Amino acid sequence: MAKVCVVDDEELMRDSVATILKRAGHNVEAFDDPHDALEAARGGSFDLIVTDLKMPGLTGVDLLRGVRQAGCDTATILMTAFGTVANAVEAMKLGACDYLEKPFQADQLCKMVERVCQVRQLQSENEALRASLRDAELPRELIGNSSTMRLVREQISRVAGSDATVLIQGESGTGKELVARAIHRSSPRAARPMLCVNCAALSNTLLESELFGHEKGAFTGADRVRKGRFELADDSSLLLDEISEIPLSLQGKLLRVLQEREFERVGSSVTRKSGARVVATTNRDMMDWVARNRFRQDLYYRLSVLPIQIPALREHIDDIDELVDYFLDRRAQRTGCQIQHVTAETIDLLKAYNWPGNVRELENLIERACVLCDEREIRSEVLEPWLRRTNSSVASLPSALRPGHLLEDAERHLVERTLKQFEGHREKTAKALGIGLRTLSLKLKRWRQEQVAGGG
Repeated sequence: MAKVCVVDDEELMRDSVATILKRAGHNVEAFDDPHDALEAARGGSFDLIVTDLKMPGLTGVDLLRGVRQAGCDTATILMTAFGTVANAVEAMKLGACDYLEKPFQADQLCKMVERVCQVRQLQSENEALRASLRDAELPRELIGNSSTMRLVREQISRVAGSDATVLIQGESGTGKELVARAIHRSSPRAARPMLCVNCAALSNTLLESELFGHEKGAFTGADRVRKGRFELADDSSLLLDEISEIPLSLQGKLLRVLQEREFERVGSSVTRKSGARVVATTNRDMMDWVARNRFRQDLYYRLSVLPIQIPALREHIDDIDELVDYFLDRRAQRTGCQIQHVTAETIDLLKAYNWPGNVRELENLIERACVLCDEREIRSEVLEPWLRRTNSSVASLPSALRPGHLLEDAERHLVERTLKQFEGHREKTAKALGIGLRTLSLKLKRWRQEQVAGGG
């Protein structure tokens, strides 16, 4: 069903077209004045405009041009009893989808509207797919057959069929995004691409636009209408990564779309619906975040309808053998790496390590070994200095940051020490910490602002 705007100054034709489309199941709003229709269509609230070409004051081509100038790409069908090649060419250049000459049969109109709506649906799905491909890295699997990982798979299977919101919690590097994508692949929505927004990687304005979309002219640089992820992910899944970092100013709007399934684009008063199924991830202790007034309690409970806790690698250490084999196979497929064996002593060394960086740290370690090892196997003496160096850096933390201290302060200390180690080089620091450059920059900016606000 499409929301259709019918425009014709002739009452009989206008009522006839509106009745035909209503009987076909469409939601129709009819206008006798093209100026009123243009004002309504500028909000982008219609899926399709069916308009007469010859009307007093404003032609169908003028109406189409006005809609395009407003930044809307609403599909348009022109009706006319005065069809000429020149009219058709001008209309098509402006983006008209088709041209219907009067008189026409009801089935002609219905078939044309159905075809145009199908094309627009495909275009919307393609846009969503492109957004998904920009977000997603190469698909990876959830590796491990320990009882802990079997429990995670069981939880994925249980929640996948539901439309309820899922909150995935776990330390950095545990594979929260992999779990989110596994939920989507096992859900009834798997035929459509899953979209992703990193809530920590965007400024407040850009994040609001990314989530809800914006109208042309809503802010500097908004030169056209843009659909947000909640709109693009309708009938699909939307991953909100690092949800704990969403600013308080947007948390109310997020709560509303989760509860009411309604939102407005930035710069618009038109209410839109979204059927997106939200899966959120965080490495924070969310109850602590709520207690510190960094996150709304009602939003937390709305997000954690179906909570999943991802274990740290030290909690399923028996999966290291399988993980190492998997990472070696992936690298061999990608680069032709010849290393295919890890000694038993090496595996014992890896299992004795605490893995503060979890599975991501293990993957990075294997990648480093593949690059730097000259032989066809990875031996313990190669990895031991790297693991010892990491352990010593943890041991050297000041007593104020020993276990029991606030996680954010420990994170800040680690970031500042790593930045100092790389002499202020942010790109190298972000890579060493396993986070994005944008994420690092935003953290540093927030800490500076907090320091200024605190008078430090």
